[in-house]
Amino acid sequence: MDTAPDPAPLRDRLVQAGVELLEEGGAQALSLREIARRAGVSHGAPRRHFPTHLALLSAVARRGFTDLAAALPGTRAPEDPREARERLLELGRAYLRFAADHPGMYQLMFRHDLLESGHLGLRDTSLPLFDALVRLVAAARPDVHARRAAGALWANLHGIAQLWGWGSLPLACGTDEVEPLLRTALDAHLGTGR
Repeated sequence: MDTAPDPAPLRDRLVQAGVELLEEGGAQALSLREIARRAGVSHGAPRRHFPTHLALLSAVARRGFTDLAAALPGTRAPEDPREARERLLELGRAYLRFAADHPGMYQLMFRHDLLESGHLGLRDTSLPLFDALVRLVAAARPDVHARRAAGALWANLHGIAQLWGWGSLPLACGTDEVEPLLRTALDAHLGTGR
C-alpha cells in the first residue's frame, strides 16, 4: 500500500514515468501497470489521480504540449509580413526538431483518438499553440483566411515530421536535409515571399 503525505508528488511521478516510458518505447509502452511500476507504486495507485488510462495518457500528452510551447520561438505576430514569415520559418524548424527529438511524445500528442482532449486542460494547452500559428499566418498573409491556411500549413508540417521520422521523405526526395522541405511548405501556403 502506498502512503504519500502529499498527492501532488505521486501524480507528478506518474506523469514523469509516463513521459520516460513514452520516450523509450512509444505509446504502446504506456500501460497503467508499467507506469505504476516505473513510478515505484502499486498497479492500483494511478487510479487515485487518473480514473482511466486515457486520463493518464492525456496528462502525459499535456506535458508534451507544455514542452513544445517552451521550445517554440516567440509567437507574437509582428506587423511586418516578412518578419512574420521569418517567425513562421523558425516555428516550423522548432516544430520539426521537437518531432525528431521526441518521436514517442509527438506521436501521442496528436492522437485524439487515444486522448481525452477535453479533460485535464489538454485543449487549453494545445489550442493556444495553433492560435499562435494562426496569428503568424494572418500577419504574413493578411489576404488569406488565416485559420484555414494555418490548418493546411500545420497539416503539411505534421506530414513532413511524420514522413521524415519514418524515413520516407529522405528516401523519396533524395535528401538528408529537412530545411528545403520546410521552406517549400511555407512557399506553398504563404507564397514565395518575394
